[in-house]
Amino acid sequence: MLKAAIVGASGYTGAELAGYVSRHSNIELAGLYVSERSVDAGKALSTLHGKLRGVVDAPVQPLIVADIAKNFADIDIVLLATAHEVSHDLAEAFLNAGCQVFDLSGAFRVQSAEFYEKFYGFTHQFPELLEKAVYGLAEWNAEKIKQTDLVAVAGCYPTASLTALKPLVEAGLVESSNKAVINATSGVSGAGRKASLTSSFCEVSLAPYGVFNHRHQPEIAAHLGHPVIFTPHLGNFKRGILATINVVLKAGTTEEQVNAAYQQAYAGQNIVRILEGEWPSIAKVENTPFIDVAWQQQGEDLIVVSAEDNLLKGAASQAIQCLNIRNGFALTESLV
Repeated sequence: MLKAAIVGASGYTGAELAGYVSRHSNIELAGLYVSERSVDAGKALSTLHGKLRGVVDAPVQPLIVADIAKNFADIDIVLLATAHEVSHDLAEAFLNAGCQVFDLSGAFRVQSAEFYEKFYGFTHQFPELLEKAVYGLAEWNAEKIKQTDLVAVAGCYPTASLTALKPLVEAGLVESSNKAVINATSGVSGAGRKASLTSSFCEVSLAPYGVFNHRHQPEIAAHLGHPVIFTPHLGNFKRGILATINVVLKAGTTEEQVNAAYQQAYAGQNIVRILEGEWPSIAKVENTPFIDVAWQQQGEDLIVVSAEDNLLKGAASQAIQCLNIRNGFALTESLV
């Protein structure tokens, strides 16, 4: 039985992780942590997230950074549901303590220090960890995930976009001179649990944000190997992401080739559901670890739609998928 701890446990994603770990047959939930200054420190997780009452009633503890080596010596797995600056600063200490680290922030997702200066606004201090980190897009990087102790779990928008686009790019079906155009809408939970007027449910109206400068755009392009235009939107609903993507195919590409690309990419991958005769919707995936994909072709134009729960396949359940892959557990253990 492996022991796992969650850092950033009081947030939406942390609570989802706690639920998954608590029902994992191969893992013991051995610690819930928040920052030393967090107002949530000392509170039972189930009082912060009522759905966990009777499931995870343990208190969240303040993380004493200076004591990581001592307090985590018997911890096998650490799940970081923390801001990218925090993950950046903490990952090395957990790795040195002998832990597998699954980071749900953007701190290690792209193996380029310049990327962080340009898109995250800070100088990355751990280029050796960037080289070691494996991008946690579970369906595509399983073999590399098996061999690393640092998994940078893919972001929510990138997961929706890459799951839809990579089969086409890998099969060589996309016209190289045209950018894929991604329009995606997320529920307000993507902004986190901290109170903010811009993400207040009563204030939110469907609207774009981060036009041409959202940091997930370069993450998508880097891991797709094809340029994209990405426009995120904030929707007035709690959870879920729906992405509608326009792709220009190479001349002469047939529907049979497109179908074959998706079937080959996701054969046996039961978290990715290929829909036929219906379009994905958030209602079909919210509160589940699944991501649904469907498409329609007209000549060289292809529209692909994907839907996922941003807190689950876009964060917590994908982290557990990666954890299962790394440790040789059944892929859907505790998820389905």
